[in-house]
Amino acid sequence: MRKLAVSLLATGLLLIPAIAPAAKKPILIGVYFPMTGPSAPYGQMGWQGLQLAFKNRPTVLGRPVKLLLVDNKSDKVESANAVNRLVRRHKVVAVIGGLTSSNSLAGGPICEKARIPMVSPWATNPLVTQNRKYIFRVCFIDPFQGHVAAAFARKTLKAKTAAVLIDKSQDYCVGIAAFFMRSFKKMGGKIVLKTYYQTGDQDFTAQLSAVRAAKPDILYVPGYFAEDALIARQAREQGLTIPLLSGDAAQAPELIKIGKRAVEGLYFTTHFDAKGVTTAQGVKFVKLYLAAYKKAPDSVAALSWDAYNVLLDAITQAGTTKSGAVVARLESVKNYPAVTGVLSIVNHNAVKPAVILKVQGGKFVYVKTVKP
Repeated sequence: MRKLAVSLLATGLLLIPAIAPAAKKPILIGVYFPMTGPSAPYGQMGWQGLQLAFKNRPTVLGRPVKLLLVDNKSDKVESANAVNRLVRRHKVVAVIGGLTSSNSLAGGPICEKARIPMVSPWATNPLVTQNRKYIFRVCFIDPFQGHVAAAFARKTLKAKTAAVLIDKSQDYCVGIAAFFMRSFKKMGGKIVLKTYYQTGDQDFTAQLSAVRAAKPDILYVPGYFAEDALIARQAREQGLTIPLLSGDAAQAPELIKIGKRAVEGLYFTTHFDAKGVTTAQGVKFVKLYLAAYKKAPDSVAALSWDAYNVLLDAITQAGTTKSGAVVARLESVKNYPAVTGVLSIVNHNAVKPAVILKVQGGKFVYVKTVKP
């Protein structure tokens, strides 16, 4: 088996050539992840998981797989451009991506129009797959995640009131906040404050002063790691000692690097933790990941592995790369033993467990798994 070669082209495209005889025509699968920009840490994590999946399974239908990665630069317009390039110029048979909901919402319509299957590893906003025939995901969606967070807040943290701090520039943050508030109120809780910020903001003094005045039992901050960390630091500086609860976008090492001691005790809902693995594929993935990267795997890497393997299984079962046949197989996924738990695809969305983690001792610590 020849050594894997990865080359960076001037176009910004990364190609991972397949490990197989050159005589066989490769099957091209496009990937659009944020390798630069604010969401780059997620892109790096996802790409590591995807590379690992590819190395473990470099062929399908007896042909080599070739992954073509285009950097969407953490941007909606660049996401649409990236998918256009993959679909029209490179003629990929399927696409994996995006990661964030906003980027997936930008790239999805391009795949839909071209009738190319797209599988998102990590985009949780319901709109990503809504009324789409060719768009799928291997992660749960925000109505479930919001419900799990609300139930944890009410039953475990015993919160009767909550303040919610929302990044209004991100579809994911707006969506999950809405589902949390709806579930929290249905469970008898009261939302005493709803306030906003935007990605890139550095000063949250005004919002946190309002939170202090409202005196909630918890603060729900379903944002991305950078803003979550800054909010935690400034909250503690203002003397706010109430529990902080976030969503799956908090699961990045940078949360702890930026937030330091201020994020100690922060809880968040997410998709995966090595200590909560329940499948043989999950055990295998953790072992391979630790050997390859010398660190514990994260949700984005695990979901990227799942997206790759669910897609390749669909192609295998279809016996072809023709989109109609692949889509039919993706729609029929049931009780699939993925790394992130047993999942079924219903209405193009994965129905699967959620995990709750806590920052403790400068690490992400497993708390519990919640089944759908």
